[in-house]
Amino acid sequence: MKAKGKITVRQWQEADIPQIVACHKAVYGEVYEEDELYGRRAYRLQFNAFPEGQFLAEVDGQVVGYTTAIIVQLDDDENGYNYEEITGLGTFTTHTYSGDTLYGADIAVHPDYRRRGVSKRLYQKRRQLLRKYNLRRVVAYGRLPDYHRVSGQMTAETYVAKVIAGEMWDTALSAHLNAGYTVKRVLLDFLDDEKSLNFSTWLEMPNPDYKPARRRIAAAPLKRPVRTIRVCAAQYLMRPIQSWAEFEQQVTFFAMSAETYHCHFLLMPELFTVQLFTLMSTDLEPKTAAHQLAGFHGQYVELFKRLAMQYGIYIIGGTTPTERDGKLFNVAHLFSPSGNVYTQDKLHVTPYERDFWDIQPGEGLKVFETPLGRIAIQVCYDIEFPELGRLLTLAGAEAIFVPFSTDERKAYYRVRFSSQARAVENFIYVVLAGNAGNLPTTPWYLLNYSQSAVFTPSDFAFPPEATAGLADPNVETAVIADLDLTTLAQMRDLGSVRPLRDRRLDLYELKPKIPIKTVVVE
Repeated sequence: MKAKGKITVRQWQEADIPQIVACHKAVYGEVYEEDELYGRRAYRLQFNAFPEGQFLAEVDGQVVGYTTAIIVQLDDDENGYNYEEITGLGTFTTHTYSGDTLYGADIAVHPDYRRRGVSKRLYQKRRQLLRKYNLRRVVAYGRLPDYHRVSGQMTAETYVAKVIAGEMWDTALSAHLNAGYTVKRVLLDFLDDEKSLNFSTWLEMPNPDYKPARRRIAAAPLKRPVRTIRVCAAQYLMRPIQSWAEFEQQVTFFAMSAETYHCHFLLMPELFTVQLFTLMSTDLEPKTAAHQLAGFHGQYVELFKRLAMQYGIYIIGGTTPTERDGKLFNVAHLFSPSGNVYTQDKLHVTPYERDFWDIQPGEGLKVFETPLGRIAIQVCYDIEFPELGRLLTLAGAEAIFVPFSTDERKAYYRVRFSSQARAVENFIYVVLAGNAGNLPTTPWYLLNYSQSAVFTPSDFAFPPEATAGLADPNVETAVIADLDLTTLAQMRDLGSVRPLRDRRLDLYELKPKIPIKTVVVE
């Protein structure tokens, strides 16, 4: 029931987010599909990035409107940005206090409470932000929700000109003009909006109190928000060793290589730590040997923590057997330059792992929110299950790292072809790192076959054969490639095919039974 009480405008609190989501759905439910609407996770990320910039309007405790905004530094000479570039795919990771522009990402008023001055009160809060942070202007990109009614009679530019002249009315543009915005440009395909026919306006409102002298030490404008990561996929050569020091030396070689070539991420293979079997008696039973290998876990963690901190890179340290509550799991580890450690279990274990090594399947999917991009880890056999890749993509992953270990070519190609399929069907990058060589004195891990690789989606913006890098097979080497996350975001919207947008949710549905956990990597 529509409340008639006093309108109150204040900053969000995290506890308000469920009501923000409900208001968002009431406003945009007819514009976007259910899966395209923002949920609690998206608004939590936005709130955490810049809590001072998020405001809501409420009546008798009910949220009836809200506004979201961030501070950015834009280049006026650019030919237009898109929403993903400005907002970091809606996460607000591009927010910077050194910027000179307030970007009004969204402003919405519940349909039942329009024409009561709610939007005017929210715009006032944006103006206060301009003064508080001495910002040059506020910019926004506005919808044209009524243009579809007359699109056959005039161009979008003519329609906008008539609205500006007061000859026509547009629900969104007229509200922006009344708030004090001016139209700088009419854009196509900034957003996907059926009623606007994908047209939008680039709006600007200057700050009359702006003091440029105080901004001279601020950062220079960015041509584009930096959204490129360089990855290094190791191809680890198995060979007998005589001590832990030899193992450490071989591992350090890859960390040094990643740092030398200015990589952000290093991926090691699955179970490369089995090289330590050569330090054990060959008379052991396989299960006993696997549990003994888990005894090196502490040394393994300390080694990679030190390397990640020393070389300033994020290391996906392959996997190693890890014991929990007397059970053995095959666990991938992510090490950050600040010395923190995060894990992802292998979820699907092969018959060999289960029968010979007593490895148990793990639980839970995770997306790791690093400062450089959102990544996920799928261990070898896991990448052969397409449901996981799609769920991780829908949860925000931009790149999937796949540590693998295969003994011969048929097994390798199962992993490789599955990885390429995940990259194509999800418009995502997939990075593979595997083991080469052999361990002739170890009866539980004799052969290895590998060709480490970096795969991309298959479209004009990506390399031929959808492959950014491919190692020579079965030699010790590394594959290094740059992954352009900005282009990835653009092509998901503008590609020749758009599998994430063209899903038939009326025919099928995919949901995790256990919620995917988003882990903020520090």
